[in-house]
Amino acid sequence: MDDLQRQLDELKEQGMLRTLRSVSGPQGPRVVLEGREVLLLCSNNYLGIANHPRLVEAACEATRRFGVGSGASRLISGTMDLHRALEERIAAFKGAEAALVFNSGFAANTGILQGLTGPDDVIFSDELNHASIVDGCRLSRARTVVYPHCDAAALERLMRAEQPARKGRWLIVTDGVFSMDGDLAPLAELVALKERYDALLMVDDAHGTGVLGATGRGTAEELGCLHQIDLHMGTLGKALGGFGAYLASRRPVIETLVNSSRPFIFSTSLPPGVLGAALAAFDLVESPEGRQRRDDLRRLQKQFCGLLERGGLDLMGTRTQIVPVLTVDPLTTMEVAARLLKKGVFVQGIRPPTVPAGSCRLRATLMADHRPDELEQAAGQILQSLAEVRS
Repeated sequence: MDDLQRQLDELKEQGMLRTLRSVSGPQGPRVVLEGREVLLLCSNNYLGIANHPRLVEAACEATRRFGVGSGASRLISGTMDLHRALEERIAAFKGAEAALVFNSGFAANTGILQGLTGPDDVIFSDELNHASIVDGCRLSRARTVVYPHCDAAALERLMRAEQPARKGRWLIVTDGVFSMDGDLAPLAELVALKERYDALLMVDDAHGTGVLGATGRGTAEELGCLHQIDLHMGTLGKALGGFGAYLASRRPVIETLVNSSRPFIFSTSLPPGVLGAALAAFDLVESPEGRQRRDDLRRLQKQFCGLLERGGLDLMGTRTQIVPVLTVDPLTTMEVAARLLKKGVFVQGIRPPTVPAGSCRLRATLMADHRPDELEQAAGQILQSLAEVRS
């Protein structure tokens, strides 16, 4: 125990200690944080529907009809009518043959990569992919080749070098929207490479689904290649407001995972209330209200980023509702975050190991139901707090 406490003390001295804060009430634009109302700029509830009446009622109705829990894993007795209905809905939404629901994004990525690849296979993974992809690559026992961030030319050089020793399946895996930077994967170039080298392409679109594209189908729709992606992974707990994750793909892929994906096989399935809310969320995303919320979010993002960039801040090339503000070192980052919280703005400071050393940042995330005046005030407070700490 003394060793553990020493490690914690060292993390605190370095500005690297993580602690938990309690939010009271739903994930709205403003929340009560440990007894005090603050502006919430660190939620992934991008469309602002986590407490939408339609989702709440759908969750309640599903719970009334089917109960609180599913009772078992999917392969025992835990596959309910609602699981089938949601998977059919997801497959139609992504334009795929079939889909499979997982209990979380982390479980999905580790289970997909472990379930589809093995020692004779090669996974090509972007260097800034989410930790769940990194761990999935490790669990798969496949050879993992990490390519420079969003660098399709470098990826092709690596694929060409691997070609002479090729034995098994090749899989390119990338985030669609990179969660710490807010930039987009070069999907058109990756599609060309996967076709040229007979590989599969998997896109983790946790932060794009519901937000990007004319109909909210995500990064691939935004970039014009929705039907050229082999494996569409996404989550139900960000723009869709609920919980869980999924893969949409060809039917042989889905059936293989039912037989091989350990997080799927050995987990009690998602409960009815979660499934009911997810079904309602997809309906809302495709409705006129969903389109309006996406439009509102885009306007807010343009306003907020414009204010920060005109103030001279480096937003690291973001193109989405994820707005990183480069702060470089951990102590500066956490001091600015603390000052902002005192001013009523709740934004997270991001440090290693989440991001590489020297690239610490404030990570602000926007919701469609933020008000323009709130964001204008928050941008001013970010600029002021950074100036105070750096002076």
